[in-house]
Amino acid sequence: MSARLFCGFLLLAVFLSGLNGSRPAVKQELSTIFNELWSLDVNRMTPGIDYTISIQGRASFVSQGIHTVQDHASQPLLSNVNESKLRNITTFSSFMTLLDNYEEVTEQVTTEELTEMDLFLDAVLETKVMKHSISSSPLGTLRFATMKKPERKWRRILDSSGFEHVFVGETKSGTEIIGFHNWVQFYLQEKNQHLDYKGYKAREHDLPDQDDHVLNLQFSWHGVVKPVGSAFIGTSPEFEMAVFTIVFLMNTERSTTVVVNIDQCQMELVVIRHGRSLGTAYPKLLSSNGRHVRQHAH
Repeated sequence: MSARLFCGFLLLAVFLSGLNGSRPAVKQELSTIFNELWSLDVNRMTPGIDYTISIQGRASFVSQGIHTVQDHASQPLLSNVNESKLRNITTFSSFMTLLDNYEEVTEQVTTEELTEMDLFLDAVLETKVMKHSISSSPLGTLRFATMKKPERKWRRILDSSGFEHVFVGETKSGTEIIGFHNWVQFYLQEKNQHLDYKGYKAREHDLPDQDDHVLNLQFSWHGVVKPVGSAFIGTSPEFEMAVFTIVFLMNTERSTTVVVNIDQCQMELVVIRHGRSLGTAYPKLLSSNGRHVRQHAH
């Protein structure tokens, strides 16, 4: 083979690898673990039975800091939520108690709030989802489960600011929503008319539907617009914490993004560190209803 021909093949290989590298490869081992956790998530709510989703219209493009956007969803995103079922499941009920704490913003965390966080973490650590995530992890990073006080490790990872950012949401300078990636908080804020769902965000060929368990969406909260947000829908707190913690513990990089297939969805999971604690974590839906499987088959 001539040097010129070899160089041509080399350039072509580099070009093609660049195309394939536009999106990280699917982490198959992580996908397997996360699907095992998915199967064990007996506390997950069922769409159409425990809650109803109304997808409605596609949200418009809007820049960060804009307060007025066109509303493409006249109805709430979530309705007919079985609140009695939520409050009868220990992890959900203790999680909702924690959400109530953040309704009243205070500078100091009270002893009572720390106790409630410990009760929540204790409940989470008792679930099959969390126990399996610890025992089956190939990462060798979840050994803290053998500690006498594993909730201490959890509290360090998910300190009050990390919990608030991911699961509650915050506003920055009154112009930007940061965090806010939890469906229960979304529902409660929507129910209390603090939040207004504006529509879904998706590519033309990959429209979401009412049984998707991950959604990209746009909303306003206390008058501030989040141009693009995302959240798991219907999942239990323990599932979300298990998934995000496994990604968090994969390495010590400030930002980690992995692509995984869970149930019928392909998604990115993004985890950003803040020192030794969780800064933020969220899913980003790439495709749903098994479309990525069909595309791969073709």
